[in-house]
Amino acid sequence: PKDAVVLRWKLVQDAPISFRLNLALDRNAAVPESAPAEKPSKADKKKKGAKAAPAAVAPKAGSAAVPTEYTYVLMLDKNGERQLRVTPNSGAPEEATFSDRGFIIDGLQGPARNLATLALELPRDPVRPGETWSLGTELTTPDALGTLFRRAPGGERHNRVKLVSVTPGDNGEQVATLEYDLVEQFGGTLGAPRPVAPSGKKGPHVAGHESATEIVDELADAPAPAAQAEGTELGATVKVTGKGEFLVKAGQWRSWEGTLSTSLNGPAKPAVNLPAGTYQARLTPVSAPQQAPAAAPTATPPAP
Repeated sequence: PKDAVVLRWKLVQDAPISFRLNLALDRNAAVPESAPAEKPSKADKKKKGAKAAPAAVAPKAGSAAVPTEYTYVLMLDKNGERQLRVTPNSGAPEEATFSDRGFIIDGLQGPARNLATLALELPRDPVRPGETWSLGTELTTPDALGTLFRRAPGGERHNRVKLVSVTPGDNGEQVATLEYDLVEQFGGTLGAPRPVAPSGKKGPHVAGHESATEIVDELADAPAPAAQAEGTELGATVKVTGKGEFLVKAGQWRSWEGTLSTSLNGPAKPAVNLPAGTYQARLTPVSAPQQAPAAAPTATPPAP
C-alpha cells in the first residue's frame, strides 16, 4: 500500500548484527498496583485459614543475582537460516532460530522468549503511520496456577505496538518510529489443596496445580505452606512501555528504550525473571572489535 513500509531484519552471511539490552532498576519509580482478588464472602471469612491479600512485592536488597544485561547476536548461516544467540551477563547462552520479522521459531522459553520478542519482533504485514499490531508475548499466565486458582472478574490486558512515523534519514535511509504499550494484569484466590488422608495416603493429585511453567513458576516453591492456605490472594501486573527507531533499509534498530514494571501478590514470579519493580531498558548496538593499526615501518638508514 502507498506510504506503507515493510519492517524486516536484513542479515548478510559472515556479518552478524549484535546489540546489548541493559535493564537498570529505577528505585524512584512507583510499583504498579496489582489487580485485586475477588472479595471473600462472609462465609469465606469465617473459614479457618482465610488470609488478607499480601502487599505488592518490592525489590529486596541482597537477593539472588539475576541477569540485567543480555547480548543478542543475529546471524545468517550458510543454509540461509537466521540464528539468534542470547548471552546473559549471568548464566549460559541460549540459541534460537527466527524469521525475517523477528518471530522466534524454535528455542528460548519463558522469560528469555518474552525479552527476545520485545527486542526483535516486527509486524507481519506492511504498516502505515498510525497503524498498530500486537506482539507474541505472554507476560502473565494465570492458567498455570492450576485448577485450585479462581480468577477474579476484571483485570486488564492489552498488547499494542504503533508505527508513529516514517522519516528520512542519512544516505537515503528511512527511520520508522515505534511506540510500545503492553499491560497484563490479573487477580484471584488460591484454594487449599486437599489435606493428607489419616491413613497417610495423599489425596488425589489436582492436574495443573504443580505446573507453573514459563512466567509463573511452580507453586511448590512458595516459602511457607501457610501462604497457600485457603483464601490466599494472588495477582500480578506487568507493564511495558517503550519507543524505538528502526532503520528500514538497513534492517536493524538505531535505538530502543523502554520501561518494564512488575508487581506481584503471592507466590508468583515475574515475566522477565527480574525482582518486582520498575526497570529502565535500553538497546545499544555492539560495535565490531576494531583492529589495531599496523605499526609504522622503521626507516632504513642510508647506506654509507
